Amino acid sequence: MTGTTLTATPARTVLEEQIKARQLTYEEFVEFAMDFAREHNEPGTLSVRHLLRLVAGVRKDGTPLGPVRPANARLLERIFGMPIAELLSPPRRPDTHSAAHPLRVAIAVVLRGSEVLIVRRRGDDGSAGWQFPAGMVKPGAAPETIAVRETLSETDVHCVVRGGLGTRLHPATRVLCDYVLCDYVAGVAKNIDAFENADVMWVDKSRLVGLIPADRIYRPVLKALDL
Repeated sequence: MTGTTLTATPARTVLEEQIKARQLTYEEFVEFAMDFAREHNEPGTLSVRHLLRLVAGVRKDGTPLGPVRPANARLLERIFGMPIAELLSPPRRPDTHSAAHPLRVAIAVVLRGSEVLIVRRRGDDGSAGWQFPAGMVKPGAAPETIAVRETLSETDVHCVVRGGLGTRLHPATRVLCDYVLCDYVAGVAKNIDAFENADVMWVDKSRLVGLIPADRIYRPVLKALDL
């Protein structure tokens, strides 16, 4: 979904800004970080996929990353000489009128009869929480296309779009979220993206708020599910 080399688009986090300043690709920085860890006896580890998540500043569905594993946080702090909270924060923009494309995610609410499809997203601190399938929307891409594609790539479930449920600025992350209502077509739900997700399952709509608190679910989604 995301290339592994840096682009000319504005940095989303201070971490990404710092890597850009060093003129390194993501792969090159990971190699540098692992060499640094060995040379300085640091137990932290870093992969390209993990780095892509960190430089985005949020998870694929726009929710906060959560705490970074202490060993990994210490490794990045030693490399850049600044706290992990600062590294994962948005960079200061000298030009407040920048035309940078806002971070946007498409969230798929997939129905199969009385059931809805959810994924158990992994946190960087080892925790996991249930959410709807979601993916980043690049400039020029349609949220409906991303919702269908990410559902397939995460769960192996084919679905079709029934309609949009609305768009909101996420209250916690300030990421623009497009909610897309979809109908199941085919496929057996399974965890295809084991790096991002710990589990995938169909759950009866009546049990959904027992897994995802109602106050975290966009109100039009609750209405569409008759909750």
